[in-house]
Amino acid sequence: MRAERRILALAAGLALLTLVVGCREPRQAMYDQAKYEPYESSELFDDGGAGRVHPEGTIARGRFDPDRAYTRGTTDGGAFITSLPERIEVTPAYMRRGEERYGIFCAPCHGALGYGDGMIVQRGYFKPASYHEARLQKMPVGYFFDVITQGFGRMPAYASQVPVEDRWAIVAYLRALQLSQSADVAALTGEAGEVARAALEDNTGDAALMGVGDDGGTAGHRESSATETATDTEAATDTETAAAADAATTRTEDGE
Repeated sequence: MRAERRILALAAGLALLTLVVGCREPRQAMYDQAKYEPYESSELFDDGGAGRVHPEGTIARGRFDPDRAYTRGTTDGGAFITSLPERIEVTPAYMRRGEERYGIFCAPCHGALGYGDGMIVQRGYFKPASYHEARLQKMPVGYFFDVITQGFGRMPAYASQVPVEDRWAIVAYLRALQLSQSADVAALTGEAGEVARAALEDNTGDAALMGVGDDGGTAGHRESSATETATDTEAATDTETAAAADAATTRTEDGE
């Protein structure tokens, strides 16, 4: 009886082993089936590579947009555009969108007012250039769009995180932010001008326009004015940047 049990046990073991091996082989074959893997060689093509290069001019389906001014911030000749693309309609809602996106993607480094004093800079990160220095005030809008898209210096590219329309919203808000820190109060129109002139008449304008509150801290007056003066900014932008169009294509690596 013992001999018979041993024989049965041995037969059962062999059967189980055969089953396991039989199942493993097809599974492995499916995993490692005949196919070309990335960077694998091939004798089928003249260049010896399995991977194929897209034909020149290939574009992603549904992504083609021939408007270079809108998608790249440049003219057909490659120069940076000096005013917002024609399809952009600057509205209070659009400026608020730009302010929101700026606060998310830009303010951590550049600061709420664009002086390069964001929170991570205060904690030791590289300090970017101030948007209010003369060189950057003269740069055309296409330059800033290109920097957001491509990155520059220590700044990474944001093309994968910020859609084209939001990049332009950020640029529009940035222009308004620049204007809010250097605007001639007498030239302001609309409600923003009335508020600014009233503040000056009340002898509180100097502190308010410098962004300093009664407690000596930084106030949000000038930052909010950037959105409120969106209409004035668009007009001022065209005038202020037209003279800088030729110099716009040369960038110095200051990390903005």
